[in-house]
Amino acid sequence: MSVTVRVPAKVNVQLAVGAARPDGFHDLANVFLAVGLYDEVTVAPSPDGLRVTCAGPDAVEVPLDRTNLAARAALALAGRYGRDADVHLHIAKDIPVAGGMAGGSADGAGALLACDALWGTGASRAELLEICAELGSDVPFALIGGAALGTGRGERLTELEVGGAFHWVFAMAGRGLSTPAVFREFDRLAEGRGIPEPVASQDLLDALAKGDCDGLAAAVSNDLQPAALSLFPELAGALAAGRAAGALASLVSGSGPTTAFLARDAEAADGIARALRASGTCRTVRTAAGPVPGATVV
Repeated sequence: MSVTVRVPAKVNVQLAVGAARPDGFHDLANVFLAVGLYDEVTVAPSPDGLRVTCAGPDAVEVPLDRTNLAARAALALAGRYGRDADVHLHIAKDIPVAGGMAGGSADGAGALLACDALWGTGASRAELLEICAELGSDVPFALIGGAALGTGRGERLTELEVGGAFHWVFAMAGRGLSTPAVFREFDRLAEGRGIPEPVASQDLLDALAKGDCDGLAAAVSNDLQPAALSLFPELAGALAAGRAAGALASLVSGSGPTTAFLARDAEAADGIARALRASGTCRTVRTAAGPVPGATVV
């Protein structure tokens, strides 16, 4: 018997970052939108104990030991229910690795839901979200999908209404960026100046609720973008190429280095994608729409 869970990537349409806390994290106002790029996590009983395998783009960059979030999720659920995590976890990757689209977090949420189904633990949604929050700041959103405002370090979620589909183009860079390194650079760049408390933009929330593409384009923001550009200056070329191709808005996705471009509709997204492929500023280009559901058994 095996269970497969499909889980989406995310784009942060707003990422407001506060000052570093004593625990090293930052308070956030993080508006997530789940988009239709997916990893699939399949779990099956394993006579050899916990194993992780991975296939797909950049699979060689995915750790296959117990540091993998999928493995950590299986161990966390097994520990709560007093059982061994004797499973084979196979990750079919399609979300960029170290790309600022929460691919690792998606795998953690997918493994958690798949193990819950395989073992019949019957964990409540609240319990699964609690385990997700222990695993990482972006993992709870990967479980619920749709659109949500994350506060605290991003793990406390308020689900948001969205009035329509938003079309995106994602340009993948030639190398990854470490999320901790981007936050360290954010702290370095912010040294000596006051950092306001992070607050969600009401204009952005209204645009999402109305399905207003132009309103969303005017309101998107990412406080980590200067840090990502400082560490990876070449991203400016992709951002400029997307804007020149007609994107309504362009921004670094999360901690980067994937760049995200909001398009008016699917046809416009295809045109922006073609221009980005021809620009030589990125490695690969994908289109996707959101919001989409979170982790789902398939």
